[in-house]
Amino acid sequence: METGTIAVALCFLLRGEGAGLSVLLGRKKAGFGAGKVVGVGGKLEPGESSMEAACREVLEETGVVVRTEQLAAAGRILFDFPANPAWNMDAELFVARQWEGEPGESEEIAPAWYRVDALPLADMWHDAGNWLPQALTGGDPQLRIVLNHDNETVSAVLPLLP
Repeated sequence: METGTIAVALCFLLRGEGAGLSVLLGRKKAGFGAGKVVGVGGKLEPGESSMEAACREVLEETGVVVRTEQLAAAGRILFDFPANPAWNMDAELFVARQWEGEPGESEEIAPAWYRVDALPLADMWHDAGNWLPQALTGGDPQLRIVLNHDNETVSAVLPLLP
């Protein structure tokens, strides 16, 4: 993880195949990104791995149980907020095709299924179109996304250097 960044894990539940592939996203009800459609996930707790955090966040936000062995790595995104460096994030991305339970609404998000070929990008963070379709279809994006001073729009999308 990069120094001075918030470690984050995101988990995308997938169902279906081909043109019928859908992903579980959620409309954020409170906190950072309220009102936007977002991926399920959040900050790592002390001593927690990215995979453990992804499973915990899915349970907390949707009531669905995902086990670490059901996760597949789907990319890594570093988010740079030059106007507010305290928001910088290092996000590990995961997908899961198996889980237990049906997604339900929580205090934090209202989950819904979206077709991967018709993602609600206009309702998401501006950067999502640069990496989310890749992450959901096996593209394994490894990117640094630099936001403009409005903390919303994208200034640059750069390859993540090893």
